[in-house]
Amino acid sequence: MSSEAERRQAARKRNVTVSVTVIGVFVLAVAVLFAFGRPGPEAVEQAGLSAGESQLVRADSHRLQSAADGKVTLVEFLDFECEGCLAYYPAVEELREDYAGKVTFVARYFPMPGHFNGERAARAVEAAAAQGAFEAMYRRMYETQPQWGEKRVPADETFRGFAKDLGLDLAAWDRAYDDPATLARIRKDMADGRALGVQGTPTFFLNGTRIEPRTLAEFRAAIDAALAE
Repeated sequence: MSSEAERRQAARKRNVTVSVTVIGVFVLAVAVLFAFGRPGPEAVEQAGLSAGESQLVRADSHRLQSAADGKVTLVEFLDFECEGCLAYYPAVEELREDYAGKVTFVARYFPMPGHFNGERAARAVEAAAAQGAFEAMYRRMYETQPQWGEKRVPADETFRGFAKDLGLDLAAWDRAYDDPATLARIRKDMADGRALGVQGTPTFFLNGTRIEPRTLAEFRAAIDAALAE
């Protein structure tokens, strides 16, 4: 990682309280994309659920970390090109550290149609996940978002470079990146999100209830209340 990227990452970690400005951006994104968020045929379709699954958390959902008792689960529907998701990322990372072993954190894909590389980024992360590197690529996407986000140029080679930097098998990564099954996996997350009423990103569900924390303190209060129940 370059020194410039390291400085950006350090600055984000210092600013773990979500700003009012970011919340404004999030609310605006939800309003602008409301039409997209309306349930369509794929959203209302009741995809088969296995025992123990729900549209919030499926067996193949990516768990950033798990709590043994399974009492509290925080699910985030995210878009790696979303600036709001990037702003929440340091807060989520701090919560993961503070509630390690107590809360299960689940990340689900929800690339928005207005983000040119959002779906590509999700494919890149899912292709890395096939080699056990979901979290490493998840982190890389947020750490580098200013480099490739909000551009109308395909970032395929940039993402392939990330896979190389992470030491992944590039031939296998390429196959997974282009595999229709990878895109289908992402769109399954999106269909679940739409069925749950997700209209924009980031959208958080705590034990099945949608929450809209504006600050890290509000996040903590919601989690603490769930743990106390």
